[in-house]
Amino acid sequence: MVSSNAVGWKRQAIAMLLFGISFGYVEAAVVTYLRPQFDAVRARFYPQSSRDDLFPLLSFQQVKTAGREVDRMVETEVVREVATLFMLGAAAAAASGDFRQWFAFFLIGFGAWDISYYAFLKVLIDWPRSLLAWDILFLIPVPWSGPVLAPVLVSLAMVFAGFVYLWRESTGHPMHLNALHWTGAGAAALLILTAFTWDFHNVMGGGMPNPFHWPLFALGEALAVLTFLHALRARD
Repeated sequence: MVSSNAVGWKRQAIAMLLFGISFGYVEAAVVTYLRPQFDAVRARFYPQSSRDDLFPLLSFQQVKTAGREVDRMVETEVVREVATLFMLGAAAAAASGDFRQWFAFFLIGFGAWDISYYAFLKVLIDWPRSLLAWDILFLIPVPWSGPVLAPVLVSLAMVFAGFVYLWRESTGHPMHLNALHWTGAGAAALLILTAFTWDFHNVMGGGMPNPFHWPLFALGEALAVLTFLHALRARD
């Protein structure tokens, strides 16, 4: 007989997965509406760019020159990103019973949201053209940028880690996360974040992005995987 605990975490995890996928569509729809407006502004400064070009970005000075309406759109986008994180965090809190469960559910929701966002963008506007197309990932605290493949790899790992943690807990053999594991996860996240923001001065200044720092990104991903595998084998 299947225990109620096993049924409970599966139902909650699937609900979080569906929430992330649904919200990914909402995010893609918002970008579908916003992109023509930003494209029109960018065409004033970069008339040779196509609708598929996200770079060079408008510099802060160009945003100010474009007028208060464009400036307000950028401010609204930044606040929307913060609200997105709060929304995912709140949904995870509703499904969880403690911090570690919350973190696992958040990983599932965030990863599903990010992956489905790109999938729905492809359906709605046939973008990205490939997984190596560059995108602006976040604007806070500075612009994150990189090939689409990079955040998709991170998100796949997040969803997998979240499901495995919840599954192990439901079997009565939870993962024992200690200070070493949290330190490893934090260091891995910092390395990946650094890879995404490595070129932010150039990007913010209206330059074309330099080659992505794949070695730094790979180091962060490898550290995250090794930390997770170590946590799987850890005992009290």
